[in-house]
Amino acid sequence: MKLVKVIDDQQKIFVAVWEEDLLYPLQSQGRWLHHLSEVLEHVDPIAFASSLRSPHSVPLEQVTMLAPIDQQEVWAAGVTYKRSRSARMEESESAADCYDRVYQSPRPELFFKASPHRVAGPHEPLRIRHDSKWNVPEPELTLVLNSRLELVGFTIGNDMSSRDIEGDNPLYLPQAKVYDQCCGLGPCITLAQAMPTVAEIEIQLQISRGDQTMFAERIGVDQMARGFQELIGWLGRDQSFPSGVFLLTGTGIVPDSSFTLAVDDVVSISISGIGTLSNRIVQFGGAEQ
Repeated sequence: MKLVKVIDDQQKIFVAVWEEDLLYPLQSQGRWLHHLSEVLEHVDPIAFASSLRSPHSVPLEQVTMLAPIDQQEVWAAGVTYKRSRSARMEESESAADCYDRVYQSPRPELFFKASPHRVAGPHEPLRIRHDSKWNVPEPELTLVLNSRLELVGFTIGNDMSSRDIEGDNPLYLPQAKVYDQCCGLGPCITLAQAMPTVAEIEIQLQISRGDQTMFAERIGVDQMARGFQELIGWLGRDQSFPSGVFLLTGTGIVPDSSFTLAVDDVVSISISGIGTLSNRIVQFGGAEQ
């Protein structure tokens, strides 16, 4: 089952079940649900959503999809694939040993990525920083966790990264990763029971510039060096998430050092069992800090 958060032409936001080109709004006691968390916090999200599903459908073209997030925090894991380790070591010779050690360490790299207002949904713009010259998308399978840190669903995440800023000094990681429009999520949340097995999940990335494909690659999620529950366990150490949390699980696809994103590029990420998240790249100027 796929859940979406949408807004109609009357500016009404609601949650719905997505099947092909039709949406089935979720209704409770005569009102439409506005928050995904109302489903995600339930002990049986699929049964609960099924019980609230309206028999009347809404055509997909009559609404605009929003990022599938309410008030959850967004966190990310790094260096969980061999390619990610190699890329981090390439961008920073001085920190190469640091990235190599975290790949092999029992403790993973975990960092805060975004608050909801920094997240872009399907077809909304993602930003490259005006003070960076080397920017890349990072396509990531994203875990959707409720307030009890239970894995209730999956979505697609784009962990935008300014590689030159992080490469200059690892302590600049928050500036390389966290800024307005730094994270893409969507287009839906596929509830956990409806996802393929890990061995069957593939991530595909395509970057288009006009009519030209600038980069395309794919990887299996089974190439991750860490398991989902392992990452969840570390994320939950001495932390609570009253509204739930999204956890991006790292990337195994990184364009080589000759590539950087440009304004108007379109980044499309497809993941088995979820769909495709597409975003156009923008950049805004600003005073140097």
